[in-house]
Amino acid sequence: MNAKELSSWFDRLLDVPRFEGLDSSQNGLQVENDGAVLSRVAFAVDACLQTIERAAAAGAGMLVVHHGLFWRDPERAVGNHYRRLKALLDANVALYACHLPLDAHPALGNNATLAARLALVDLGPFGEWKGCTVGVRGRFPEPVSLDRAIELLCPDGAPLLGLLPFGPDRISTVAVVSGSGSNELYQALDGHTDLFVTGEIGHEEYHHALEGRMSVISLGHYRSETVGVKNLSAALGRETGIETLFIDAPTGL
Repeated sequence: MNAKELSSWFDRLLDVPRFEGLDSSQNGLQVENDGAVLSRVAFAVDACLQTIERAAAAGAGMLVVHHGLFWRDPERAVGNHYRRLKALLDANVALYACHLPLDAHPALGNNATLAARLALVDLGPFGEWKGCTVGVRGRFPEPVSLDRAIELLCPDGAPLLGLLPFGPDRISTVAVVSGSGSNELYQALDGHTDLFVTGEIGHEEYHHALEGRMSVISLGHYRSETVGVKNLSAALGRETGIETLFIDAPTGL
């Protein structure tokens, strides 16, 4: 497959057209290459100069990311934006971006994967955004402690970005929204949720969680959104035989 063909494959797999007009990201093929057949595809969370250069150095013909270079508002090709585009074009690396469709995918998505780590049951959609839902809500088969929930989410023991232990000692209900979950935190509170799992929240959400008696686990925006691109990488390799690699470029945020 070449870049255009693979872009269509991703569009079908992730149901990208369903999010047309809802997502600020311009999902899909954002930068073309010369149309050569792809033998290696790189995956990363962010389309930044670091991941672009590492993809090129690894011999990848396409870079697939969660956060692309083009969003709703036009951006001039100057400064860092120019340097990123130039690096892609000079190296003949295509760029594909998938934002909300990758958050929301029921099998490969960031939120479904985090819910699976927790072994939640009775899963349902959560986190309405402009008429669609991107998150997941469920419950533990048996209530667990907050420490146990953290162990399940972070089996490697990596530190959290933030923890607000304001909920009950034994957790039953959980809502999950990767990335920035400030808006969805209020929806979790309205649903009388014991634990909200996200990437990051804002300063003012602290007191709302405290007063609402809900615990919040902030994994970090970056860290909460590595799982989807890794799943997508594995799916591509498994179903097409194309060689894939994940480029880890953590921000600590």
